[in-house]
Amino acid sequence: MSASRRTRKLLTTTAAALLLSVAGAGLAAPANATTAATASAVQEVRVPPAYSAEGVWYLFQTNATVRVDLRQDSDGTLYGTASSGNTVGTLRDGYVEGENIYFTVGWNHGPVGRYTGVRGPDRRLSGTTFDLTNPSSQSTWRTDRMF
Repeated sequence: MSASRRTRKLLTTTAAALLLSVAGAGLAAPANATTAATASAVQEVRVPPAYSAEGVWYLFQTNATVRVDLRQDSDGTLYGTASSGNTVGTLRDGYVEGENIYFTVGWNHGPVGRYTGVRGPDRRLSGTTFDLTNPSSQSTWRTDRMF
């Protein structure tokens, strides 16, 4: 093969590669219904709980003390109730994931409290809460109990 022919072949190959790289995703196969269904069927995988939050314990908030009575399944999902004075509530959802805890309480007088926290090096939980119906109502909280 002559040098001129090799040069043309090299230039043609280079030009084709350049065009393909510029076209990029435009040449990708279109998504189909099967791909979309598979993607939507993928569920979020949580980190296994590092501790159990099960039992009766107290959250000392900056604006109240809350008694919680929780059950926890092996996946870390929380179920239970809460009370503060004459106010009672039910957990709407919640879980322990790794060192983190999250739950929401629907209170009988209307507010819905979202609680998020983490287990610290002292093995106590602490975090923040706010009212989903009035987000400007916020508080920090901590526990004396170790987990």
